[in-house]
Amino acid sequence: MEAEAVAVAATAAAAAAAAAAEAVVAADDCDSGPGQELLVAWNTVSTGLVPPAALGLASSRTSGAVPPKEEELRAAVEVLRGHGLHSILEEWFVEVLQNDLQGNIAPEFWNAIAQRENSVDEPQCLLLLLDAFGLLESRLDPYLHSLELLEKWTRLGLLMGTGAQGLREKVHTMLRGVLFFSTPKAFQEMVQRLYGRFLRVYMQSKRKGEGGTDPELEGELDSRYARRRYYRLLQSPLCAGCGSDKQQCWCRQALEQFHQLSQVLHRLSLLERVSAEAVTTTLHQVTRERMEDRCRGEYERSFLREFHKWIERVVGWLGKVFLQDNTTRPSSPEAGNTLRRWRCHVQRFFYRIYASLRIEELFSIIRDFPDSRPAIEDLKYCLERTDLRQQLLVSLKVALETRLLHPGVNTCDIITLYISAIKALRVLDPSMVILEVACEPIRRYLRTREDTVRQIVAGLTGDSDGTGDLAVELSKTDPANLETGQDSEDDSGEPEDWVPDPVDADPGKSSSKRRSSDIISLLVSIYGSKDLFINEYRSLLADRLLHQFSFSPEREIRNVELLKLRFGEAPMHFCEVMLKDMADSRRINANIREEDEKRPVEEQPPFGVYAVILSSEFWPPFKDEKLEVPEDIRAALDVYCKKYEKLKAMRTLSWKHTLGLVTMDVELADRTLSVAVTPVQAVVLLYFQDQVSPASLWLCTQPAGPWRS
Repeated sequence: MEAEAVAVAATAAAAAAAAAAEAVVAADDCDSGPGQELLVAWNTVSTGLVPPAALGLASSRTSGAVPPKEEELRAAVEVLRGHGLHSILEEWFVEVLQNDLQGNIAPEFWNAIAQRENSVDEPQCLLLLLDAFGLLESRLDPYLHSLELLEKWTRLGLLMGTGAQGLREKVHTMLRGVLFFSTPKAFQEMVQRLYGRFLRVYMQSKRKGEGGTDPELEGELDSRYARRRYYRLLQSPLCAGCGSDKQQCWCRQALEQFHQLSQVLHRLSLLERVSAEAVTTTLHQVTRERMEDRCRGEYERSFLREFHKWIERVVGWLGKVFLQDNTTRPSSPEAGNTLRRWRCHVQRFFYRIYASLRIEELFSIIRDFPDSRPAIEDLKYCLERTDLRQQLLVSLKVALETRLLHPGVNTCDIITLYISAIKALRVLDPSMVILEVACEPIRRYLRTREDTVRQIVAGLTGDSDGTGDLAVELSKTDPANLETGQDSEDDSGEPEDWVPDPVDADPGKSSSKRRSSDIISLLVSIYGSKDLFINEYRSLLADRLLHQFSFSPEREIRNVELLKLRFGEAPMHFCEVMLKDMADSRRINANIREEDEKRPVEEQPPFGVYAVILSSEFWPPFKDEKLEVPEDIRAALDVYCKKYEKLKAMRTLSWKHTLGLVTMDVELADRTLSVAVTPVQAVVLLYFQDQVSPASLWLCTQPAGPWRS
């Protein structure tokens, strides 16, 4: 549209100038004089600058007339300048060129292109393009030669137009606008297919070294892609470059013909106009195909270095397209600038496509971390050079909500993947903003699960198989103190090392606290309070101490000490008292048993009672359940209570009959079973002992207790 507007304006100006010249000639009645001199000068300039056919004078060529020389043309321009008509010469030239383009040159060019049929193969298509653009060049060559003369005269001050550079830009803009204002779809498809073939031919020629080896595959035959491609090339009867039978390969011919085509397009200043869309589409398609083939599903190695080498080879092909054989020494400043623009475009496109691919796979990459660390580092590098951060946040949120946060997934698995996300996203974004924003659905969903806190606490104490990383995190020697919310290290740092948070960071949250947060502090912050976790740990510890009689006191003491580093001394005091109660109970039971063994046999109790003596104020509250125990059991408990009161003056025991463990021998008709049951189950069995039935049940309690307070 720009070219059309320029041409319309030039047409109007030229028409007005031509009318003025005719008026000057008509005003002079003599056969000689200024008017006749002006007419001769105008005819000399007009027939010397444009083809006679454009002026309707094609028949004059048959008379053997010789085109005026440059000196004659310059003299004629001096005459026009003397009459003040030199200012309209450029507009007249542009108008004649536009009319010739629209009426003759463009239709002739597109008629040559229209000869292409669907059955024409690629070699014929390439020759057709060469012929069509060669024809176009021959038709435009007189105008291009005249354009150089006009630029020269403008620089010498003989003309007063738009200026040398402005005139050239106006002419080439009109050429592009008139010739390619509406490009047929078939032409675009043909050019795109041929440039795609040119890229494959060029890359194949670069892959083949002097010895016929492929430098891209050297040292990479252990990779999945390299092995597959290597054997495919060996077994295929077709040339990987031109796609023809290897006996009829036309790769060398294709390279030569494309070079010729590029030279023609460059001389006509149509190189980028004709090839830009085809080159862009080809590069995008080849980059996507290569990335899908090589990178999808491969997280354990980095691909950036490999693709950077591949991009340099692509830039070498672009140098061939834009007539710059040596990428380090451009043939012209314009070609160098063009190649730099295309290099930047290819790199940006690669970063965007590679980052988009990894964003699609980010859920799987996080799941496989730390094995997938190379993929995370590649993604980080690409994100720093693209604007896909928001796309990552949206995609990761959707993936988490659809693949993880639903009732079919165990809480333990959700916590495990959240821990992996913390580790992976910390590498991807040290500011932790991506983690904070993208993983908010996980935190919100975990708050709705009733067993979340118990699973986290179980992971911290090593009681859960799925969250073992929490136990490792707890045992770190330099943990974050959750009481103050700050890292133990000095985070003041050097001023020059300060890095601002991304624009999507929450300004209401401390940057240093976000960056220093570790796995445990992030899990605790799901509920916003450490008291909930401490109370849950107390309940879990109490359950383990009262029901798992094979617990390791050393392990529990170690866990409490580590938790004290995280939560502080005061919140863990209750847990310390609970462990002390267990140690005191073992010592008291040992003392009572030692005294019983010193007594005569007839004074010893019929079965052993071992009690766990709890400090009721420091243990979690127990359910108030009542159980009527048999009389002999009650008597044994009363005896134990008196022995305890003797050891601990002014203190007594309040029995919790529903807690504890009873070891019993159950004698059946054909066998005897040794079982460990709860007090409730033991009482039920003992009541059977008092029943009279044909098949009697004999129960014998063994001194393995205990009945616990």
